[in-house]
Amino acid sequence: MADKGTASFVGSIPENYDRYLGPAQFEPFADDLAGRVANDRPAGAVLETACGTGILTKRLRARLPASVRLVATDLNQPMLDYARAKLADASIEWQKADAMTLQFGDASFGATACGFGVMFVPDKAAAFCEARRVLAPGGLFAFNVWDGLEGNAAARVAQDTVCTFFGGREPEFFKVPFGFNDRDFIRRLLSGGGFDRIEIEPVTVTAMSPSARDYATGIVRGTPASHEIQQHGVALDAAVEAVTAALAREFGDKPFRTDRRALVITARAK
Repeated sequence: MADKGTASFVGSIPENYDRYLGPAQFEPFADDLAGRVANDRPAGAVLETACGTGILTKRLRARLPASVRLVATDLNQPMLDYARAKLADASIEWQKADAMTLQFGDASFGATACGFGVMFVPDKAAAFCEARRVLAPGGLFAFNVWDGLEGNAAARVAQDTVCTFFGGREPEFFKVPFGFNDRDFIRRLLSGGGFDRIEIEPVTVTAMSPSARDYATGIVRGTPASHEIQQHGVALDAAVEAVTAALAREFGDKPFRTDRRALVITARAK
C-alpha cells in the first residue's frame, strides 16, 4: 500500500478499524464489489490487493465458487496477519505483496479487486500497470475509492474536528483517503496502463453505527491519524470525545447514520 506516513496500520489500529468502521461503512461497499467480481464469472484465479482486515476477502470467498483460487495480499503485515487470523479459511492464499511490484507471473489471474486501497498507493500508474500485467486479456479489474468530501459529510466533520487540535493544519493521513477521485484522471491512468471498457459509477450507502462514539472511535483509533494525534501531544480519548460530540450534533446518535459515497471502477485488460 502506501508509505509509512499515510498507511501505517499497526498496533491496535487493525482491530479498531475492523470493529468500528468495518460494519458501519466498509462491509456494504465490499458486498457491492464482491458481487460485481463474482457476477463476472472470472475465467481463472482472483487476486485481491490491499486486502486490509479481510472485509472484501470474506465476501469474495463467499461469492466465488469454491474451485476458484483466491489470493489475498497486502503490503502491511499487521493487517494481513489480522485478516488471516480472523477468517481462518484454508482456501484463501495470503501473501505479503506490494501492488506496485507484484510477484506473480504475467496473465496469472482472471480478475483482480481492491477495496479502498488504491488511494494509498504512492505510484498509482505503476499499480495499474501491474494489475494489467497479472491479468489475462479481458480480465476484470474492479476497485473502489472514496468520492470527495462533499459526498462524505461525516468524514468532513470528523476531519475538521481533529484539525482543531493541530491549529487548523490537516494531519498527513487525512490528505490521502479523499484525494483520488478525479474521474478523468482515473480513466487516463487506466487507459495508459492497458485497460479499456472503463466504467466509473458513484455508489452511496447509508453507514450505520450503534453510536456516534463508536464511529468516532473508528476514525480516531482505527486509522493512522492516531499516530499523528499522539505525536502532537493530544490524548486519543480527547480526540474521540471531540469527534463524538461533533458527529452527534450533525447526524444524531444511537444509532448513528450518515451517507458515504464512493466511486466503483471496473475496467478490462486489453
